[in-house]
Amino acid sequence: MKQTPTKKISKIIFTKYEKARIIGARSLQIAMGAPLLMDIDKATFEKIRYSPIELAKMEYDEGILPITIKRPLPRKVD
Repeated sequence: MKQTPTKKISKIIFTKYEKARIIGARSLQIAMGAPLLMDIDKATFEKIRYSPIELAKMEYDEGILPITIKRPLPRKVD
């Protein structure tokens, strides 16, 4: 009996340093006038006091950021 191949879908796990870099880069973009990637009502804006860092955290938590991390692969030693 032959099994059908299944796709491996794994969740990307970032280190705390990668997460900080992603949120920092996105909050800088928002502070410089980049459009938001999610709809936020006025009450939420007032709750977070219009903070670009909090907006970037919300976008990160939703998983809609267009930022990727490139990790170097280990080198093979001959």
